[in-house]
Parts: sequence; C-alpha cells; structure tokens
Amino acid sequence: MAAIVGPKNIVTDADAMVPYLKEWRDLFRGKAQAIVRPGSTAEVAELVKLAARTGTRLVPQGGNTGLVGGQIPIAEGREIILSLQRMDKIRAIDADSDTMTVEAGLTLQKAQAAAEGAGRLFPLSLASEGSCTIGGNLSTNAGGTAVLAYGNARELCMGLEVVLADGRIWNGLRQLRKDNTGYDLKNLFIGAEGTLGIITAAVLKLFPLPAARATAFLAVPSPEAALALLNTAKAGAGGTLTTFELMPRIGVDFVLRHASGARDPLSEPSPWYVLMEVSSQSTTGLDEAVEAFLGEALEQGLVTDAALAGSLTQRADFWKLREMLSEVQTYEGGSIKHDVSVPLHAVPEFLARATAAVEAMVPGCRVVPFGHLGDGNIHYNVSQPVGADKAAFIAGWSAMNQAVHAIVAELHGSISAEHGIGRLKRDLLPGVKDPVELALMKTLKATLDPQGILNPGAVLAM
Repeated sequence: MAAIVGPKNIVTDADAMVPYLKEWRDLFRGKAQAIVRPGSTAEVAELVKLAARTGTRLVPQGGNTGLVGGQIPIAEGREIILSLQRMDKIRAIDADSDTMTVEAGLTLQKAQAAAEGAGRLFPLSLASEGSCTIGGNLSTNAGGTAVLAYGNARELCMGLEVVLADGRIWNGLRQLRKDNTGYDLKNLFIGAEGTLGIITAAVLKLFPLPAARATAFLAVPSPEAALALLNTAKAGAGGTLTTFELMPRIGVDFVLRHASGARDPLSEPSPWYVLMEVSSQSTTGLDEAVEAFLGEALEQGLVTDAALAGSLTQRADFWKLREMLSEVQTYEGGSIKHDVSVPLHAVPEFLARATAAVEAMVPGCRVVPFGHLGDGNIHYNVSQPVGADKAAFIAGWSAMNQAVHAIVAELHGSISAEHGIGRLKRDLLPGVKDPVELALMKTLKATLDPQGILNPGAVLAM
C-alpha cells in the first residue's frame, strides 16, 4: 500500500489512528491495521485490487461524522480504513447545466461555497457540514434541513464514479437529466454505506441562488398545530418553503443553557417551536408575504408568537437554536437516540404514543424530539432523568429502541430516516424488512462484493 499512496499516507501510529477509530458519540470504537489515505481514484482502484488479491477488508471513511457506526471498523482489528479525505478536488462547475463535479472527500461546506461562488446553490445542509464529506453524504443518502424543497442526497446526485470490489472503475459521471439507457446504477451505491463500491466522485445538481430568504422562529401550541401550519405554508407563504423544523421547549432550554451566545427570540416560553424558512427568486415582497401569512396563522391560533429575522445575524441566531440541539444533549447526561420517519399525518400521534411509552419505561426521562417535520423525519432523543446513573440509563438503549420502533412500525414508518443502518441498526433489519427485499439486498452484496471485503459488518450481517 505504501508503494501505491506513498509512505507518508499510511498511518499506523496508535495515537494518530485514534481520530479515525471512534465516532463522536463514542458509541463505537474500533481497531484497524492501518489508515491508508489515497489521493486519486487510480490509487483507490490499485488499493482495492491489492485488497481483493490478499482478502484484506476495507472500511471506507469520509469525515467520520456518521451516527450509526458504518464508518468504524469492527473490534477485531483486521480491517484497513480507507480515508478519502485527501480526495477533495472540485473537478468542474458547469453553471449552464447547473452541475458540479467533485471528489468524494470534499467537505459539504466547501461544496456549498464553491456552488455559491459560481452563483448557484447546492442545497444539502447538515449540522456537520464543516466536516462531513460528499462521499459520506451520498453513501448514507443524507437528508438534512432542506429535504422538503430539494430532496435527499439521492435526488441531488446526477452521476457517480465508483471503484468496484475488484478494483474496476465505473465512470458514471453524467450530467444528463434524462438517460433511459437501462438500469440506474448510481442508486445502487447511494445509501449503500460503502458495502457495494467506493464512491470517489459525483456530479451534483445545483440550483439558482435565492434572491431573498425569510426566516421565522415561531411558537406553536402543539405538533398538531405545527402540522396544520406546514400544510398551509406549502401553498401560502409567498415563496418556496425550504425549511420547516419542529423543536420542543426542553430542547431550546438545553441550547440556552449550554451554547455560548444563544438567545431566546421570543418573550414567553412555548411548548413547541417551528423554524421556518421561505426562499424566493424575487428580490422584493417576500418579507411582506411571510408577515401576512404569519398574521393569518396567529389569528387561526396555529401560531402564538413569532419573530421574523431582520438581519443575517438574527437568522444565524435562529438557526443556532436548531443546529445545536444534538450537541448540547451531551451536557445533560446519557441520551438514547432514534432517527425515525413516519407519514406526515402520523407525526403528532407518534410523538404522543412514543412519549407515553418511554416515560412509562423510565420515569423522569426527558424527551427531546426534534427534526424535519416537513418530511416526517423526527430525531426522537431521550435524555436521562436528572441525577440518574448514565451507564444504567444507556444500558436500556435496546429496550427503548424496541418500544419506539414498534410504534414506528405500526404507523408504517422507518427506523432509519437519514442516518443509515451501519452497525447500530444492522441486526434490526430482519425485523423490519420484507423477506424478499432483504434477500435481494444480500444478492446484490454477494454479486458486487463476493469476497465481502467492502465495509464488512455494515448494513448486512457478515
């Protein structure tokens, strides 16, 4: 491997390997023989050919921001981590076709900035965008806060370059919006978490930059009111509804308590809040249209108080309350996570039933559900009771997951909305997937990676 990538791009020092071997929530810690850092698709292909000849297992890794352990090698330490962070070039930006071709190790934030520099928008937006990479975003089919208007990572990708398990390179970097020449192979690899091939580059879909944006922080009395507000806003907010995030008061309190500089935009507390953003291609009239819409919502009782951002600083303050929700929970002790989705109409029922279930299991636990109401994806997190033993609380992770996921299943939802399966949810798949669907997944894995060298133990059991 050193002959392929150069000795300086092989990491074997134990201390230097640590950042690659644990994920940020510290749920997964792994071992590896080495970290190898290729700088080109050709080097990735040669590394994979070598791995295929020797039966060496590879774990592809981008920014190591995944939340289900899919980027962490299993504990035995036989794997090699294939870090794609050096592959961070922007190969081309085509403003006429609204596309950008980038390498897999480019961070999402840099992709956004490059698009903006060309007068375009790449709308994928995540709290970890400063460190997560495009390859990782595609491998997990990342969602984020703009799915309502623009779709998941899958909808934002037009073509891929992929190194297959035998080292061949599939060049599918197409800029075509219409191509009906057989199977759409790119969608095999998007969301596959590096188990079927290694994404090395992608053609991303760009959009015109909004000429105006209105951001509002709204107090709502209930999830039912928030859902009614969402349905009204889709048609009547004066522009394209791009963000509609639901947050509970307890989550806002956590942010105010632990995030430096965080401020409450409203004078009185509310049980629930919505962060709403509307974009327009017109330079005038958006704020007035949103103000009129909010006035009607206040009259109808869907909104009890509202603040409309009057500056970029105020907009950033609103977003801080949403983006810090995950991080601040770590200061409140143990937190059991659920990344689930249900049909939109079922969100209020899910929240009520799941909260009743977990509070019955752990009296005094603090439920912090938040997320993308616009697409039915709720991050249903549960913080430990005040003063409880963290280890004892976390030991109930599986039991609480089972209770929450049972409600999700009854409501015809999904146990993984945007974080993927990884290793955390791998053993849950047989209980939620149709047997034929699961068999097809195993057939694809066996066909594309017959030796099982690509990300073993992720998504499907070995």
